[in-house]
Amino acid sequence: SHAAVDRADVCLIMIDAGEGITEQDEKIAGIAHESGKASIIVVNKWDSIEGKDNSTVNEYNDKIRIALGYMPYAPIMYVSALTGQRVTNLFEHIDYVYGQSVMRITTGMLNDVLRDAMIRVQPPSDKGKRLKIYYMTQIGIQPPTFVIFCNNAELFHFSYQRYIENCLRNTFGFKGTPIKLIIREKGDDKN
Repeated sequence: SHAAVDRADVCLIMIDAGEGITEQDEKIAGIAHESGKASIIVVNKWDSIEGKDNSTVNEYNDKIRIALGYMPYAPIMYVSALTGQRVTNLFEHIDYVYGQSVMRITTGMLNDVLRDAMIRVQPPSDKGKRLKIYYMTQIGIQPPTFVIFCNNAELFHFSYQRYIENCLRNTFGFKGTPIKLIIREKGDDKN
């Protein structure tokens, strides 16, 4: 499954509606996420679920979101491969998330978002030392990869990184794809 994930541009995490999320599903989703692959969670055989209503979908979505908590960016789709229900829609989604995974954002636009983010939520400080973030630039795609230059990488807590990632997603989308942030200290030639 590692090789299959490596070859893929977009990974479809197929879940059998009747079985629910298996350990194998979770393992494959984890590999896709770690490999930085765009992903769609596809619930198949949804037509076979008896007595379902709107709240059934919500409950099922919640279960998936809890089990695959590390990929909140992946859309969830319900299909029936047997009847072909919503399969066309799936192909549109594949094209869409692929497009999101190869999206490039100009440095100017990134820094506008960064500036707004820092005005709304001040960068963290510790023992009188405050994190200063200088600028951000995109260095790669599949997944979209950004370098952020700052004065002190240790002050750049995971929660603030997550906040910056959410600001990027709110502005540019990046639906279906992980995002990678690399934190560098300015004048840091170690790497």
